[in-house]
Amino acid sequence: MIAKAKQIAKRNKIKVVEGVYVGTSGPTFETPAEYRYFRTIEGDAVGMSTVPEIIVANHAGMKCFGIPIITDLGVPGKIIEVSHEEVQKIGNSVQPLMTLIMKELVQEI
Repeated sequence: MIAKAKQIAKRNKIKVVEGVYVGTSGPTFETPAEYRYFRTIEGDAVGMSTVPEIIVANHAGMKCFGIPIITDLGVPGKIIEVSHEEVQKIGNSVQPLMTLIMKELVQEI
């Protein structure tokens, strides 16, 4: 399914990056120290919602596929404090791209 999603993204000129996702319990944004730690353990992206949902879905026997949206950079020298509203704005701006990938993916299955 990942390969199909990547083909769809490429066909539609949507940037896709693979990496190691670090899940946290939230509901807080990461501190600069936490970002440094996540980089130390070779994490590429961090979030607080995807992992618990995937654990529950797998426990229920469901197959899962998710596409996280990166809303801010935890890169040393580029770390800025973001608000919940800013994260929502970024998510909403790329939601049509995710919807396009998911719609085409479902049609191809």
